[in-house]
Amino acid sequence: MENYFNEMTAGDSGAVREHYRAFEAWLQHQPADRIARKRAEADLTFRRVGITFAVYGDGAGTERLIPFDTIPRIIPAREWAALQAGLAQRVQALNMFVHDIYHEQNIVRAGIIPAQQIYQNAQYRPEMQGISVASDIYAHIAGVDIVRAGAGEFYVLEDNLRVPSGVSYMLEDRKMMMRLFPELFARHRIAPVEHYPDMLLENLRSVAPAGVLDPTIVVMTPGMHNSAYFEHAFLAQQMGVELVEGKDLFVDANAVYMRTIRGPRRVDVIYRRLDDDYLDPLAFRADSTLGVPGLLSVYRAGRVTLANAIGTGVADDKSIYPYVPDMIRFYLAEEPRLNNVPTWQCRRPEDLSYTLAHLDQLVVKEVHGAGGYGMLIGPAATKQEIEDFRRRLVARPDGYIAQPTLALSACPTYVESGIAPRHIDLRPFVLSGKTIAMVPGGLTRVALREGSLVVNSSQGGGTKDTWILEE
Repeated sequence: MENYFNEMTAGDSGAVREHYRAFEAWLQHQPADRIARKRAEADLTFRRVGITFAVYGDGAGTERLIPFDTIPRIIPAREWAALQAGLAQRVQALNMFVHDIYHEQNIVRAGIIPAQQIYQNAQYRPEMQGISVASDIYAHIAGVDIVRAGAGEFYVLEDNLRVPSGVSYMLEDRKMMMRLFPELFARHRIAPVEHYPDMLLENLRSVAPAGVLDPTIVVMTPGMHNSAYFEHAFLAQQMGVELVEGKDLFVDANAVYMRTIRGPRRVDVIYRRLDDDYLDPLAFRADSTLGVPGLLSVYRAGRVTLANAIGTGVADDKSIYPYVPDMIRFYLAEEPRLNNVPTWQCRRPEDLSYTLAHLDQLVVKEVHGAGGYGMLIGPAATKQEIEDFRRRLVARPDGYIAQPTLALSACPTYVESGIAPRHIDLRPFVLSGKTIAMVPGGLTRVALREGSLVVNSSQGGGTKDTWILEE
């Protein structure tokens, strides 16, 4: 993994890349004790504000502070423009795909995606078949994970279309950098991100049910024990809308209402941050205490909008991911602007054979997995871990895909020994409504352990501010 792309310096020469030169010159003149104080101030502030992340299965049962690194990830305007165009194209095709599979099913009829890949998928919701949703938008908020590989080329690693998280850390990281180092923002023309809540609110308003001119919008959370509860509360507060749990809502006369101290209030758009299974105990999991009985019936009648839509998860399942370039060609008649990572589908006998023969070189992922769990990183695994994983793979090959171990790009990062390169990814947040929009950049996640390629917060990753330099 030594041949990675360094975001700040170029090749063997070690010359600082043009878009990093002003920052690097500033960094060289910063006393070590000043940087140490600023880093401590950031940790203290994040802890005081409550910007934490709960890790499921953590024996300690405590919430952790997501480590924040004060060296930003910087992207020049021309690179961002190319990324932005590719992201908009990809999310447009994904929305068209979800609409298609719940309506005409043209992509299946054309033989581009096998029917069983969709209709036997755990994320497919037959209850959505034939149901119209506002503006035909299913993934109102998408978090698309982008990585840069060895020669500097960008790849899409995965599409997050169910309840993508992390945007609050993007916003808080920017706020923190502006607080700690205001002089940097005077020296650089950095594209702003703080208007994201306004964009999100306008996006949600634009997909209100037909005839609703002044929609009531709420953020629906599973509750304070959810790992991303801070983000749910943060976004509701930033948008100026109510944060609700399922128990705060009820269905009556084919509409959804919110309980308030002034009596029931009709709700038109629900930005929901809980999974399909828990939304309506009458339609999905009967034991769910987090949802709203009867919600699906109101949704089917077109009298409430859910963002993201029920059944959207089928499009971000890792078994569907290999087909996204074909979706772009089929629906848009365009070539993909962003490439997928080459992927072996282990349900195919020839792909399984290759994967089993090269387990020590590949990354193998569960098709329904998330958060960095349930995966094998071959080059970093022990022989015993590889053999244990081999047995799981042979027992259920259709539950896995495999990809080459990419040499993810690295960015200088503060670690115990000083400044050292650590591998990163980027999660831009794409909003789909009447138009497709996104704030410049996104959340840069960083793998803080030396040599690690796993950037997920649940696996010990941290975050950085992402700067898009305006020309």
